[in-house]
Amino acid sequence: MTEATDEPGYPLRVTRHIAAPPERVWQVMTGQLEDYWCPRPWRTEIIEIDWRSGGRMATIMRGPDGESHEGDGVLLEVTPGRRIVFTDAFRAGWIPQAAFMVGCLEIEPEDEGTRYTATTWHWTSEAREQHKTMGFEIGWATMADQLAELAEAG
Repeated sequence: MTEATDEPGYPLRVTRHIAAPPERVWQVMTGQLEDYWCPRPWRTEIIEIDWRSGGRMATIMRGPDGESHEGDGVLLEVTPGRRIVFTDAFRAGWIPQAAFMVGCLEIEPEDEGTRYTATTWHWTSEAREQHKTMGFEIGWATMADQLAELAEAG
């Protein structure tokens, strides 16, 4: 994890090299989200993902002891083969709601594989600290590891 405190937006970031081509990583990112989106033994249930800018992104993360965390937001940018930007600041139809973050998943070719970078930006330093306390570092790093496992296996 890197914390870029000199950047605006109170970011948190995880980056990882994946030993698979960007095309394969993108395929897993968009086609197998439920298999990597949260650390196991938690699982992700997809309610709806409309893979276009402005499309709805709604999921429920379910824990092994019955816990659940619902996320309902929109995709701000979808650049095929390169970047997905999403937020919980809006729900479908650009209806504002209480916001926590903006997230960005980016991939780019690196050596014989792919550089994956996940960044979150927050409205306040307190929100960033809350995200860190919630387990951002281990959670998002585990998500990156699970993505790599799936992409490298294919």
